[in-house]
Amino acid sequence: MAKDAKQLRYDKAYLRMAKEWGKLSHCKRKQVGAIIVKDRMIISDGYNGTPTGFENYCEDDEGYTKWYVLHAEANAILKVAASTQSCTGATLYITLSPCKECSKLIHQSGIVRVVYSQAYKDDSGLRFLEKAGVKLDYINELTI
Repeated sequence: MAKDAKQLRYDKAYLRMAKEWGKLSHCKRKQVGAIIVKDRMIISDGYNGTPTGFENYCEDDEGYTKWYVLHAEANAILKVAASTQSCTGATLYITLSPCKECSKLIHQSGIVRVVYSQAYKDDSGLRFLEKAGVKLDYINELTI
């Protein structure tokens, strides 16, 4: 098996895991999951939701997402920050491409590659990551 084919197999498997992890989210509008992999090991995971100690409802009475809901990739990066691990050189697998705010966290944390399976409506986060030299790979969610 060629190296690229083997990598694609792993990429799809990690995206499936991220999708499964996203199902833990209590958010109604969108459930997003993230996995951070470094040196072929999962070092963190996350899904979108409210901060620790807050109620699990992500949307207000009108159905809008509360401002303090954390995105999946932010949660995964914060878990690494609270550990002895480092994101430097890691790959982020995420079910929805990052927003512009999370893109800053991704770049600053040292993540060098982002693999995503759905495009967020605003692509400014992807454009920022591209400018920052982070490798971006899109794998259609229908193929995972």
